[in-house]
Amino acid sequence: MPPKTAQTPTARPGVRYTVSVQSAHAHLFSVTLLVDQPAKNQRLSLPVWIPGSYLVREFSQNLQQLRAWQNGQPVGLKQLDKHRWQAQAEAGQPLELQYEVYAYDASVRTAFLDAARGFFNATSLCLQVLGQEDRPHALEIAAGEATQDWQVATGLTPHSVDTDGFGHYRAKDYDELADCPVEMGRFWSARFIAAGVEHRFVVAGAGAWMDGERLLEDTRKICETQIAFWHGKQAPPFSRYVFMLYASADGYGGLEHRNSTALICQRADLPRPRAPGETKAALKATDGYTTLLGLISHEYFHTWNVKRLRPAEFARYDYNTENHTELLWFFEGFTSYYDDLMLRRAGLIDDTAYLQLVAKTINQVQQTPGRLVQDVAQASFDAWVKYYRVNENTPNATVSYYTKGALVALCLDLTLRAEGHSTLDAVMRELWQRCEGGPMREADLLRALKRLGRRSFEGEIAAWVHSTADLPLPSLLQGQGVKVSHDKAPLAQQLGLRVSEAGGAVVLKTVLRGGAAEAAGMAAGDEWLGVEFAAAKRGTAPEAWRIHKLDEVPALRAQRPRLTALLSRDKRLLRCGLDWPTESQAVRLGVADAPRLAAWLDAPTAP
Repeated sequence: MPPKTAQTPTARPGVRYTVSVQSAHAHLFSVTLLVDQPAKNQRLSLPVWIPGSYLVREFSQNLQQLRAWQNGQPVGLKQLDKHRWQAQAEAGQPLELQYEVYAYDASVRTAFLDAARGFFNATSLCLQVLGQEDRPHALEIAAGEATQDWQVATGLTPHSVDTDGFGHYRAKDYDELADCPVEMGRFWSARFIAAGVEHRFVVAGAGAWMDGERLLEDTRKICETQIAFWHGKQAPPFSRYVFMLYASADGYGGLEHRNSTALICQRADLPRPRAPGETKAALKATDGYTTLLGLISHEYFHTWNVKRLRPAEFARYDYNTENHTELLWFFEGFTSYYDDLMLRRAGLIDDTAYLQLVAKTINQVQQTPGRLVQDVAQASFDAWVKYYRVNENTPNATVSYYTKGALVALCLDLTLRAEGHSTLDAVMRELWQRCEGGPMREADLLRALKRLGRRSFEGEIAAWVHSTADLPLPSLLQGQGVKVSHDKAPLAQQLGLRVSEAGGAVVLKTVLRGGAAEAAGMAAGDEWLGVEFAAAKRGTAPEAWRIHKLDEVPALRAQRPRLTALLSRDKRLLRCGLDWPTESQAVRLGVADAPRLAAWLDAPTAP
């Protein structure tokens, strides 16, 4: 038997955290950090970002009351910059630190605590012990008076926990600790088996009316479909998985992890139970529930595509600064292509519903002027300063690597299928094998495409990824049995606007580049109060009307080619002459050749 050292699973890790509720009403977690073998003048840091969400978020702003001891005596602490500290410690003698973290962000990225629920990512709560990040770490989630009747859910490996999940957990290093969020509270919880692997699903904030059985069954179908896609009948690269869903009044989002995911949805989007006498077959998914299933599918697909198969630049995360890559169009975009496709292959939506989702993505990209300004590789690199720092000009300056990347994946898949040699499914599995489920570069994708597609795809990648040219979507879709037609675009899009309507006010959120609204001199932040028309006859007064919704304008216009928009900007009243634009089009997709379409949508799983 080998000796028990700090590197063996049975040894006590030399870096140990205890997290407890300091005050639920003050939203404060208490954290104790014990370092058995600190370096002299040990340095510590708190991450400035969390992998999967590409924005420097400055988590240290919520850390307070940091103190340190050694041998029962206070140790001086010097703050080195916004997120790093140095403890004036002696080497080799256990070092204890205590601090509090304010937690009142209900997103999936940080930490939250109130009297009903707690949630945290280690990147928000757990200081890194610099120089010891690769050593085993331990986390104790401590029970207390504030957590009575609570449970715990996490992807961390339990070491010594009670039936509610409170107790001690282990991680092989800081990266694993950072990659396992923790959900605490009174939540709905259930389990299912997919491909021989136990999956746990917890839902916080749900009403008692939620149809948990349906949510569980639909999620199981997604998981089995994706595991079969990647591995056929072989086992997936994880032994357990946890879905953590928070249902709120108004929220949406998700963040992927290696064996878990944190999700947020609107409470109204949860599946409802069947009405008396209603058959299971007759119970159709609402648009909101379909969106939730798409989110579940997206984050689960990330278990392979970005958490294991990942950009070479992410081979080792640097939590201290931005980690740039040009490949988010692949890792987020291709995942966005497959998330809804997996719903179709799992039998959760039909062909019509799937094509509607594809059409929605096409229209989102086509209605974004930034697609002509920045290619999707540049958009990936600039995610830190553009995509995640949204302002009124974002749609004019960049394109979403989620939506444009999804369409690049669609074009590659349909091109491979049209040429008859391979599919994007096979390319993804080839990349998994070629990169051994690890770091990859764009060159790896090009090699996989060339081997399976039997020709170079450098021209397509250059045109579709590294230029702002439009994608050849209509011809590719029609060749796969899809009917491509057009409808009139929504009014806001025709005018070149994105607006918010609340309380009878029409407020301009974005004025799109090159549109009629921009030509008229309208600006983001303006409130559109009304419309005015020139006098119909000499000697009569101009005609002016108050509006409360944008859709009121066409009826008032009555085919007149020009109107004056009455605006309020910085409490000044303005008149802007608006020439009514020619009608713009939005894409609509339908089934033209069902057997040909099925050859794509019913694609076989991995051999």
